[in-house]
Amino acid sequence: MSSPVSSIRNLGPAMEEACARAGITSAEELREIGADVAYGRLIAAGVQPHFIGYYALVMGLQGRPWNDCKGKEKDDLRQRFDALKAASRPEQSGIERILNEIGVVARR
Repeated sequence: MSSPVSSIRNLGPAMEEACARAGITSAEELREIGADVAYGRLIAAGVQPHFIGYYALVMGLQGRPWNDCKGKEKDDLRQRFDALKAASRPEQSGIERILNEIGVVARR
């Protein structure tokens, strides 16, 4: 029998719903694929990336409270999060990238 995603510490109904949209349907599956793969799938499914949500997921999978993340560990997680976000961005043409940088079109 599988457990709901919300049975993992720090994760509630909103994360459970987001995981379902990303095809992650159980706590066991989430534990098996890990935080980085899961968060990449969440972003691909349209979830807006948010650092606190990411590290709450990481901490939850370790059985720790979400606010237990501090110092170097938090800095390291920020680098992982930024890499996940960067990997999820579609390639932009040169002109689209420049227009994004100067704020002419909405940022992605």
